[in-house]
Amino acid sequence: MQSIKRPLRLAFAVTERVFDRAFGPAWNPLHNLGALGFFYYWIVAVSGIYLYIGFDTGVERVYASIERLTHAQWYLGGVMRSLHRYASDALVAMALLHLLREFSFDRMRGVRWFSWLTGVPILWLVYASGVSGYWLVWDELAQYIALTTSEWLDALPFFGEPIARNFLAPNSLDDRFFTLLIFMHIAIPLILLFILWVHLQRLSKPRINPPRGLAIGTLAMMLALSLVHPAVSQPPADLAKVPGDVGLDWFYLAAYPLFDHLSYAWVWGLAGVLTVGLAALPWLPPLRRPRAAVVDLEHCNGCGRCVQDCPYAAVAMVPRSDGQPFAQQAVVDAALCVGCGICMAACPPSMPFRRIAELATGIDVPDASLNDLRERTHAAAERLSVSPRVLVFGCDCSVDMAALANESVAGVSLPCIGALPPSFVDYVLSRGLADGVFLTGGSEGACVNRLGIQWTELRMDGERDPRLRDRVPRERMARRWAARHEATSLAGEIAAFRAQLATLPAIRPPAPAQPADIRETVA
Repeated sequence: MQSIKRPLRLAFAVTERVFDRAFGPAWNPLHNLGALGFFYYWIVAVSGIYLYIGFDTGVERVYASIERLTHAQWYLGGVMRSLHRYASDALVAMALLHLLREFSFDRMRGVRWFSWLTGVPILWLVYASGVSGYWLVWDELAQYIALTTSEWLDALPFFGEPIARNFLAPNSLDDRFFTLLIFMHIAIPLILLFILWVHLQRLSKPRINPPRGLAIGTLAMMLALSLVHPAVSQPPADLAKVPGDVGLDWFYLAAYPLFDHLSYAWVWGLAGVLTVGLAALPWLPPLRRPRAAVVDLEHCNGCGRCVQDCPYAAVAMVPRSDGQPFAQQAVVDAALCVGCGICMAACPPSMPFRRIAELATGIDVPDASLNDLRERTHAAAERLSVSPRVLVFGCDCSVDMAALANESVAGVSLPCIGALPPSFVDYVLSRGLADGVFLTGGSEGACVNRLGIQWTELRMDGERDPRLRDRVPRERMARRWAARHEATSLAGEIAAFRAQLATLPAIRPPAPAQPADIRETVA
């Protein structure tokens, strides 16, 4: 499976870096695939409502009503039809890219299975909405789709009467058919909207709206395309003859050529295997999950920061149970926790200054604890022998820290860069463990844990608790979000950072280790 994911991940990483330079990380389309999908859904909905107003469900009048909207009212009805078409195609493109990107970055395994599994019926509903929309035009393409789809459905032993017989003769259809069809074309997107809501239920602060500039830009592109290359109908459907060559929309109808080469049973089999295979991917192969975060009530004051920062809504506040003078306490839903450590970094007691045998905080991650982080920080600092010394805090999913290490650079890797409490930067510099601190993680907008980079930037910039103290010299800090394949360029930026540090006054040498039983409060 990794042999498929690795090249996909590299392709996305390289493309995203190009888009970052062209549009900036915030407007990068690949960082907003889900939000753009929602945006295109609403374009389809609004344009569809307008088209519905002018749509006539009579068998003899349906084609003429679409033609009237397209040509007689080209300046509005025609634009709305084209927007409806192109936004629908864009919705398919965003959904497929979103699926591939989440798959390549392995964001469908462990507790993330729910979002992936609910995404599978979303794909079916998106395609069902589009295919039913093509029927409504009732041109030669619609006739071909209607006949082929109904014959495919007839291959299932569910229908008492063959559906395809409705398209065998000119008098086999009546007005009720298009009334039923338009009802389906409205009902399926409403069901889709509900499933989309379910799809996001296990995510905290999901992004459902793209940046305004990106939204306006893509809408302007669609409007331009609608005017330059408007969507038009093929010749009207005629059930007295078999449609000849028809132009297919390859976003929605790419599978239809299979019907010319395979039996309907084979196509059903392929669809079933693909659906089951997609649904089973989160468990192929089985994943060893990290242990969930653990709450230590002795150090939990019920502040709620862990709840606010958890990307997966795995932490909640409940009434206090231990008699301490706080109204609430944190509890962790182990079924939702991914062990990223972002909650640990948000907890106020997560500071390395206390000289006790083992650090403890209100909420901690057993596989990457606060105490372990301090020990690894000291171990990395001890490997630095040539000034200026740089200590790099990175992410397990980004550049390998070992690839950056030398006598003047040492790295500490975390499950997520969002698991680094800002006080550790203060600790490293104030204790003289290094001359500078460099932060890195996955490329911006591609954080495996969604909010890790965002929360880290806000904390280091003093805009979100816990904040980096004002006393920390900012000139001794740097950060760069880099994909795994960017080790060489990241090493170059660290070298440039070292050159900058060389112009600053020398930092005092590391303080001698103090006895573990001496407690020290934060200055």
